Amino acid sequence: MATATMSSSSSFQPLSFPADKYRGAVVEDLQLPPAFSVSLNEAISRAIEMAYERDFSHIPVLNQNRRPLGYIDMAKLKQKWEAGQASPDEKVSQYMTKFKRVSTEPYTIITPLSPLSELEEFLKTNIFALVTDQGRKFVLAVATAHDLENFVSRRGL
Repeated sequence: MATATMSSSSSFQPLSFPADKYRGAVVEDLQLPPAFSVSLNEAISRAIEMAYERDFSHIPVLNQNRRPLGYIDMAKLKQKWEAGQASPDEKVSQYMTKFKRVSTEPYTIITPLSPLSELEEFLKTNIFALVTDQGRKFVLAVATAHDLENFVSRRGL
């Protein structure tokens, strides 16, 4: 029977991996409120009312097939409303920011099972993330850097 021994001069170094500050948590662990969205043809007065009721800063805009087309930045829309530059009956489509859909910028899928470290990386270059099912058929939630900060403070990470 052969026995392996290590000499004291061995330079064995254990592998070191970066620490996961989220301890393996996933988007689902953020306990985000369910997303709500508005139709492309919704009146901006209704979008403002719904955002105010739910305290949302960004609202996904969907087409008739429920495909995400863009979003409404509620702070910007509110500014235009208060300045008299937006009429209550105008359509959301006139004030939405469209998502870029180009092959040079691939779509990043964020699902409830996506690691928080992946979400954090995405949020470094985006103001929010739409949390969808794997097939991108349903918008389940909207995640922001603030949601990550709250998670970290609640967990004491």
